[in-house]
Amino acid sequence: MDVQLQELIDKIKKDGVASAEKAAASIIAEAEKKAASIVAGAEAQAAEIIKNGNAETTRMEKASIDAIRQAARNIILTFRDSITAQLNSIISVQVSQAYSAEMLKTVIPETIKAWAAQTNADDISVLLPAKDTEALQDYFVSVLKSELAKGLELKADKTLDVGFRIGSRDGAAYYDFSAESVAALFAAYLNPRTALIMKEAAASVTEGSV
Repeated sequence: MDVQLQELIDKIKKDGVASAEKAAASIIAEAEKKAASIVAGAEAQAAEIIKNGNAETTRMEKASIDAIRQAARNIILTFRDSITAQLNSIISVQVSQAYSAEMLKTVIPETIKAWAAQTNADDISVLLPAKDTEALQDYFVSVLKSELAKGLELKADKTLDVGFRIGSRDGAAYYDFSAESVAALFAAYLNPRTALIMKEAAASVTEGSV
């Protein structure tokens, strides 16, 4: 074979191999680049999924804790309202029962005399439930004879069930000793104390559970 021909063949082989190797290297580099991009994207997506998952877990945990706290608060408030209602009922019953005929016979004359000492007896009006007015009329007439002679009025009040009211005839000043009013005074004093006791009890339960 001619030397020049051989050299041409060798050059063609050499150039072909070099070109093939270059193309292969380029393909490999591009493949590695794409692979790295895919891996990076997958890692970023995985990180985002984990981040969102953690955020959702935190949100759900907070929502659960808030729900538990609200439920506990509702239970305490319901229990407190129930206790308050029962307490008010007990107070109302006890006060009503305390207004016996004997108690009225003692309290009303003393109250009238104390009021008359500060004002004119002819300006005093005592309001009683109809049943007590009928039952105690004779007694009050006998023990309050002097005050009645000066103008003291004893009247039945249909709006009163238990207790009495005393004041000036024109209503400018009066004291309400009805069972309802007295019970409300007791309840106004006791209910805040009841709420405080329950608050302290709730706090002790919380501390004990830690």
